[in-house]
Amino acid sequence: MLYMVIEYFNAGAAPEIYRRARERGRQTPPGLEYVSSWVDFDYFRCFQLMRTDDRALFDV
Repeated sequence: MLYMVIEYFNAGAAPEIYRRARERGRQTPPGLEYVSSWVDFDYFRCFQLMRTDDRALFDV
């Protein structure tokens, strides 16, 4: 199943979030696959496409 996850960033938080993602990777549990993502022009919202057969993995 393909899911769209929408994350909202606190003002000014995006650079730290992306730095951590570059250094540590996405840190998703096994079975939750990152497909693609994009952010709005203000770096306020991030839209992610994720794939999994187990919806409960989003709670991990």
